[in-house]
Amino acid sequence: MGHMVLDALRALPPILVLILAFLLPALEASVMLGVIFPGEIAILVAGADAQAGRLSLPAVLVAGVTGAIAGDVVGFALGRRYGDRMVARLPARLVKPEGVQTARDLLQRYGAVAVVMGRFTALLRALVPGLAGMSGLRWRTFVPYNILGGTVWASGVALLGYLAGASLSAVESKLSLVSEIVLAAVIVAAVAVYLRVRARRRSSRV
Repeated sequence: MGHMVLDALRALPPILVLILAFLLPALEASVMLGVIFPGEIAILVAGADAQAGRLSLPAVLVAGVTGAIAGDVVGFALGRRYGDRMVARLPARLVKPEGVQTARDLLQRYGAVAVVMGRFTALLRALVPGLAGMSGLRWRTFVPYNILGGTVWASGVALLGYLAGASLSAVESKLSLVSEIVLAAVIVAAVAVYLRVRARRRSSRV
């Protein structure tokens, strides 16, 4: 499926690719599109178009970074306002309860730093901003971490696309693998923390 999406995006006029490089990352957290479709693919293609001279690399960087930051701001605001109702509306076939719990555990353990860490896997990009808003994280804490995470992630993906050029398929596959590894590592860490806390509670009762 990833290769088909890449081919479809690369067939679009460059200006549409640039618009999608802003729009898809913006929708990842604001409407949780990231649970279905990773916005990084549009930024990758836009970066490759810049390498081919069809787009300006600075324009691609601005589109990707502003889309990523804006989408998470909306997701955070929705989480603060609608809380658990927003999570309850997520289709169970797309977002398993353990995925939501993993994002919650990440926020509980790392706080605002989780906003940056969550950038590097599509599922957490979609969930962490809203859950951060629900957790009571303050705007003044969220915003700088969001700007940092959005800038590092979107710039890195755009530059990967630029350097890869025609080899986008291989890069996209590696990014997907990295995303899966990061998510697996977060789940393992969350389970380890849970077991440790549970063991401490049992020992304190003895």
